[in-house]
Amino acid sequence: ISICRDLPNIEVITFSVNGISDLEPLRRCQRLSELYLRRNNIASLDELFYLKALPRLRVLALPRLRVLWLAENPCCGPDPHRYRMTVLRNLPSLQKLDNQAVTEEELSQALVDGVEITAPPARRSVENGWSESTAGSSTEPESQLSCSLPGTNKTQEELDMKHVPRDKYSSFSPQETDCSCKNRSNVLNAILLLVKELDAEGLEIIQQVVARRLQAFQKKELQEE
Repeated sequence: ISICRDLPNIEVITFSVNGISDLEPLRRCQRLSELYLRRNNIASLDELFYLKALPRLRVLALPRLRVLWLAENPCCGPDPHRYRMTVLRNLPSLQKLDNQAVTEEELSQALVDGVEITAPPARRSVENGWSESTAGSSTEPESQLSCSLPGTNKTQEELDMKHVPRDKYSSFSPQETDCSCKNRSNVLNAILLLVKELDAEGLEIIQQVVARRLQAFQKKELQEE
């Protein structure tokens, strides 16, 4: 697919059933919005690194890519949930993955269950569809964000936010309360780092989502009382 390096304005690419294993040439496709790669030889989800590098829209700083069909590749691995969450964590602009619509709930869950890809594939041997660099990164997705609580506080200070004491979480659901402080700080730090990449319009969208989430918690508290 090296020809794609010379097609920066192409918008839709269909390469299904073509024995493709390397997505590096696609990083030059500035207007790519739909990509069909079903049933190829893509061995590692680390190849998504090149799709993350696609040029971004101004509004939300997200790639133009809206549709991706990656099913029936070795990189899908033995765990469909982990596969889908990892793809959505790294490509949150997707509206449809493997011919299935992406929901807001999935995008939120992907921040917890998905593995963040931060480097290109190492081109090493793979097992069960996951590269050594990805599969060996952690059993728990959170370890991809190996930050401590002080690191989270530093990010909060940069955003002029006050640190929330641990006891403030006591009003949330038992599941939230049982979550370890380390995991909470990792997720929080990831979110805060992403917030810094958004403009005013993007922040307004985040504000609306957070408001709905808080209303749901408050409603649940009232029902429990």
